[in-house]
Amino acid sequence: MIRTALALMLSATPALATQEYILPTLFDVARVAPGDVLNIRADPNGSAPVIGTLAPDATGIEVVEERRGWGRVNTGEGSGWVSLRFLDYRTDVWEEDALPAGWQCFGTEPFWTVIPQEDQLVTAMPGLADDMRPLRAVRSTGVFRDPTRAVTAPGMTLTSTPQLCSDGMSDRLFGLQALVVIEGEEGTTLLSGCCSIQP
Repeated sequence: MIRTALALMLSATPALATQEYILPTLFDVARVAPGDVLNIRADPNGSAPVIGTLAPDATGIEVVEERRGWGRVNTGEGSGWVSLRFLDYRTDVWEEDALPAGWQCFGTEPFWTVIPQEDQLVTAMPGLADDMRPLRAVRSTGVFRDPTRAVTAPGMTLTSTPQLCSDGMSDRLFGLQALVVIEGEEGTTLLSGCCSIQP
C-alpha cells in the first residue's frame, strides 16, 4: 500500500519547468490593437513619459534588461521601457552552437565591428580593409537558451557574455559584452565592446 502511494506521488510530480529565456533575447509585440501602439516609457512604470512607440505588429524587439514586469529596449539614441504584458518572447533566438541572424558586435576607441557573413567573420575598422577570416566555430555553454557565445576564426577569438553594456557614444544599452582577441602581422590586439541581436 505504501509503495503504491509513493509510486502515485512520484508519477504525479510535475516535470521540472523549462527555462523560458535569458536576456538579451527577442520578443514580438502582442495583444495590442491594430490601430494602437505600444508605448516605450522613460522609466519602468505606466506613468513615466512616453519616449517612443512600437507598432502593434512589430517583431524582433531586443530586450536587454527586465525590471518589475518591464523590459528595456533601445529606441533612437537612447533606451526605454515597455510593459512585458504586451511582448511574447521568441523561442527561435538562441540555438545551440549558433548565432541569431542579427548578431553583431561593435566598439569604440578604436571603432570596430564584427559581423558573421555566411562562412566568414568580417572585422571592419575605419581606414582599413575589411579583415575576413573563415568562421571556424560557434560555441555555447550547453545551458538552455543561454546567450553566452565564443566565436572563433583563424587567429581570432570573440566572446560575448550577458551583461549590460554601453557603446560609449549614445544612451543606448546592450545586453551582451564583447571581448575580441585578434592576432595579426603587427601583434595581438584586444578589443572590447558590445553585441546586439536586433535584426
